[in-house]
Amino acid sequence: MSRSNRVARDALIAAATVDCYDDIECVTGFQAMIEEHLAMPFQTVVLGVDVTVTGVDLTDDEQIMAVCVRGKSEQRVPVLRLSLPAPQWVDAYRRWARGT
Repeated sequence: MSRSNRVARDALIAAATVDCYDDIECVTGFQAMIEEHLAMPFQTVVLGVDVTVTGVDLTDDEQIMAVCVRGKSEQRVPVLRLSLPAPQWVDAYRRWARGT
């Protein structure tokens, strides 16, 4: 990763975690930023099946999940496991999560 990409990623991490007092607040900050900056709905593939991501959600154990829909079925998948159209915020979240 180039220096400019690292600087940009670090700026995203700082924006998502500003004024956070603990990891739970940081995860909530990333969820808000992902929800705000990721254009939804969008199409992606989960286990070889086309799905539509309609939103993001936070589980009771503080995992950011993508709400994936196919027909009448709905499944929540960890956002870190999805292929996304604009992954900057998820990449920043991934880097932050590795550092904790």
